[in-house]
Amino acid sequence: MKNRLFKCSGWIFTLYAVLPFFFLALFFVLRGNKPLMDFWVFNIAGPFEQFLGRLCSFVPFSVVELLTVAAFIMSILFIISAAAGYFKDKNKTVLLKRISVIAIFWLWIIATFYWLWNVVYYASSFSERSNLQIRSCSVEELAAVTDYFAYNAAELSDKMKRDEKGIFDENLQEIIESAPENYKAAEKLFPFLQMDSVKVKPFAFSRLQSMLGFTGMYTPYTGEANINTDVPKLTIPSTICHEMTHQRMVAPEDECNFVGITACILSDDIVYQYSGYFSGLIHLSNALFSVSPDAWQQIAEKRFTKELYTDWIFNADYWEQFESPVQEISSQVYDGFLKHNKQELGNRSYGACVDLIISYFLPKTENGKKYTPQALF
Repeated sequence: MKNRLFKCSGWIFTLYAVLPFFFLALFFVLRGNKPLMDFWVFNIAGPFEQFLGRLCSFVPFSVVELLTVAAFIMSILFIISAAAGYFKDKNKTVLLKRISVIAIFWLWIIATFYWLWNVVYYASSFSERSNLQIRSCSVEELAAVTDYFAYNAAELSDKMKRDEKGIFDENLQEIIESAPENYKAAEKLFPFLQMDSVKVKPFAFSRLQSMLGFTGMYTPYTGEANINTDVPKLTIPSTICHEMTHQRMVAPEDECNFVGITACILSDDIVYQYSGYFSGLIHLSNALFSVSPDAWQQIAEKRFTKELYTDWIFNADYWEQFESPVQEISSQVYDGFLKHNKQELGNRSYGACVDLIISYFLPKTENGKKYTPQALF
């Protein structure tokens, strides 16, 4: 009986070790088959992750944050225990087996991540599904859209609640709670984004996320959209809409930035509108300043109100404090991840959303007038 149990456990361990390699190999063989990737993402992986998101929504805290901390602690304790056992019994076989168990566990994490999230990069993109025509633009057109965003951000800037220093200070809980309602305009404009929204969740270790350079994160293991609440509150609405777009199986960051910004601008909530215009203005200004600093300076001098300038400086100062080797390493790691998934611009794909913004908003910039969301439908 003991021998049979040993053989059975041996087979189980062999499967445990071999299967993640098989799934990874299968992914690399099949990833070029877009019809198959579309079927998997939009009929299996997507609905499964959205089910997990609804399930985890009953828990008030970030489930993935808890699981991540627990996984790292358990792995470290397991390795310490294995090392202690080795020094006690000098049994190398037991030590190597225990270490291999942990290594294969993390290999399973990687393999499932490929089939739950990396696969989305090989399915039809948001641009393909929306038929949004992305176009190149002239410096003059870039300046026109930048001016348009600056105009509307300035118009809304004095309507926001502010603290004693004049910094944007709307109620964070209300921003979070109203997110599903404020995303509906984007779902109406792009029907394939429709799903039963679940509440986004703040990270408990938000400050750590800022040190790593992250404003939010979607995780396929729990279907949760998590946000960093340590950042300037003005940017949180657009970050929320960005992460909610990831929940709808849109992977590229440039596309999620565009949808997040557009969802905010189209909402009926002026807090979300201001966040959308402000976030879009950051991307547009970075692009414009790199090609025509004088054009950007003219827009800033012409459009920026005292309130908008205060928010602009506060946001810049906040992120400047985290410039460090740690953030640089984190940025390089994520840059490699994006390039690995054929996002050739790497981290610069965060700025590539400018092409989408210009393609969509340029026709609406006549005379710098603010348009109403209803006019789009």
